[in-house]
Amino acid sequence: MKNVLRLCAGLILVFFLGFFIAGGRDVLRPETVGRVKDWASQSVLSSSEPTRAAPESPDACARLKRLLFLHDAVTERMADKRIVASDELPDTLLKAVVSVEDARFFSHPGFDIEGIVRATLVNLQHGEIEEGASTITQQLVKNLFLSQEQSFSRKAEELALALDLEMRYSKMEILTLYLNTIYFGSGYYGIYDAAHGYFGKEPKDLTLPEAAMLAGLPNAPSLYSPYEDFLLAKKRQFIVLDSMARTGAISESLAENAKIEPLYLAH
Repeated sequence: MKNVLRLCAGLILVFFLGFFIAGGRDVLRPETVGRVKDWASQSVLSSSEPTRAAPESPDACARLKRLLFLHDAVTERMADKRIVASDELPDTLLKAVVSVEDARFFSHPGFDIEGIVRATLVNLQHGEIEEGASTITQQLVKNLFLSQEQSFSRKAEELALALDLEMRYSKMEILTLYLNTIYFGSGYYGIYDAAHGYFGKEPKDLTLPEAAMLAGLPNAPSLYSPYEDFLLAKKRQFIVLDSMARTGAISESLAENAKIEPLYLAH
């Protein structure tokens, strides 16, 4: 536990170093402190008041506010999305996503040490961000708040927000938020639109083969969309089913049967 706490503290330190290098020193100005106090007061007095969408490139003050009041920031970003509750998501879909996207999701604190070490070695070798090691939590942070900029300061902010998210939300809440925000290709954002758009049904009614195909799309949605290339989408589905069998989410026989079960698209 002490090692984990030391690691968390180190990552937070990395975030603030990158934060200040990227312009975060502005938060020390008196006017910034006053604005943060105003935000805190507004949060307490009118927590139900509708909020505006977060800017694409927030300044240092907005980034600090987001870190301090993360729950409010998440609520704001989810306000215009169609939400499918966790009890309406089939277990096979949840297992498929975790198996192929982040096998250690339920055991890590928001970041994957093994993935970070591997990616860090590659990035140091190239002198820039060449390889990522994003967990589901980090992907959710990016979907909600961050740009696609590849820089060490942005990655540090991503890690800090991921740690904050893990402290404020349960694993199932994070996974549910992820499925309601991720892009599935063909213009479908979130599992509700994806289930209806690809298979014409409610998410809760997805079969194992359907869930496995949807779980494989976020990795490269424009490439794997069955409306773009059904054969490639089918190959990706096989990868997901094999991952589920390898992690023990389903049996090998169930995975093999799912591979040959017919799929009927909505269009």
